[in-house]
Amino acid sequence: MSIHRRTLLALALATGLTAPAFAVAHAETLKVGLLATFEGAFTVLGEDSERGAMTAVSEFNAKAGGKDIEIIKGSSDASPDSAVRAARKLVEQDGVKILIGPLSGDEGIAVKEYAKTQPGVTFLNGASAAQDTTLRDPAPNFFRFSTDGAQWMTGLGNYVFNDKGYKSVAVVAEDYSFPYTQVFGFMAEFCKAGGKVPSKSWVPIGNKDYSSVIAAIPDDVDAIYVALGGADAVNFLSQYNDAGGQAPLIGGSITVDQTVLTAKGKMRDVLVGTPAAGPTADTYDGAAWLAFVDAYKKQPGAFPSPSLFAHAYYINMKAALLALDEVGGDLSDDGAKYREALAKLSFETPTGKVSLDENRQAIADIFLTEVAEADDGTLVNKLIKVVPQVNQTLGIPKDEFVKLGAVSRENPSCP
Repeated sequence: MSIHRRTLLALALATGLTAPAFAVAHAETLKVGLLATFEGAFTVLGEDSERGAMTAVSEFNAKAGGKDIEIIKGSSDASPDSAVRAARKLVEQDGVKILIGPLSGDEGIAVKEYAKTQPGVTFLNGASAAQDTTLRDPAPNFFRFSTDGAQWMTGLGNYVFNDKGYKSVAVVAEDYSFPYTQVFGFMAEFCKAGGKVPSKSWVPIGNKDYSSVIAAIPDDVDAIYVALGGADAVNFLSQYNDAGGQAPLIGGSITVDQTVLTAKGKMRDVLVGTPAAGPTADTYDGAAWLAFVDAYKKQPGAFPSPSLFAHAYYINMKAALLALDEVGGDLSDDGAKYREALAKLSFETPTGKVSLDENRQAIADIFLTEVAEADDGTLVNKLIKVVPQVNQTLGIPKDEFVKLGAVSRENPSCP
């Protein structure tokens, strides 16, 4: 049963309750926008992103800074235009002053540019992991407490070259900014170690037929690096298995994520043993991670282990709520104090400490993993190694790193 606000006010006056005391008794509602891919090939990713965000909201009992938190959803299909349309509705029609999202790489760059037109609104990333969302021409009101796709690859290039013995690798990846970032991060180590990448195949999001892509993979490569997500990953892996593919795989982070590992079919056979790297590891046994998994599993439709999308949205939502507590929920100065609190924020996440650099980009731990079958038959990313506190320039001085150039289909190259 609900009681009208005026009725509560009348009761307060009748009983002599002071106005300030009544204000405490009835918390103001603060709207927070949640933007994710609830449409298209990445729908399953968006759904798990929401689970991660709502795990953080539940942890705070839907309150922060003395205010009740109301989540308003915005839906995109992974395209930049759809993300900006959804962000614009959340900000300009629904009136949110804090927005969490988006999910995909090109979306993040587009929303960053939109953020520059809304200086009184604070944007926190969802799971978008394209490098240039924060590295080049960042928006002062856009914060990313999750790491980017190049950071996620730390340790993988050296591992497959030195431990697996892969000297020549073909690339199959989606044709947009996030996979460019992933390939850049992988090749930065792999090529420096002496590896060669003689072939790159770029495919559009939502591609259904991979027969020509599979046929174009050179026969003499040692392995195939795959950076495909959601339905795209499932389609490629299934068709590669059906085609009798023999070359072992190396996983981009989203290719071996729980959103793919939980899919049904024979593609499981080609995934077991796949080395990868990313912001999470399913078998990590840190107490904070185990507590996060338990809390996440209370969300409807949860996977056996949180996806990296759930993890990223959880961290960014939690950062938003922690900073609201820091400023007592006060956004009256168009969020200036709130953004100051965010910029200084450092906290322990389920996967270790996170802090921000001068571009408001996360510095955090990265996990080297390998796909394995758990005792219950599910596929998991087994932890091999933790690489501590990786920054966006991968330990390279920033001026030198920027000179490497923006990520693209051609950059880097080591044929």
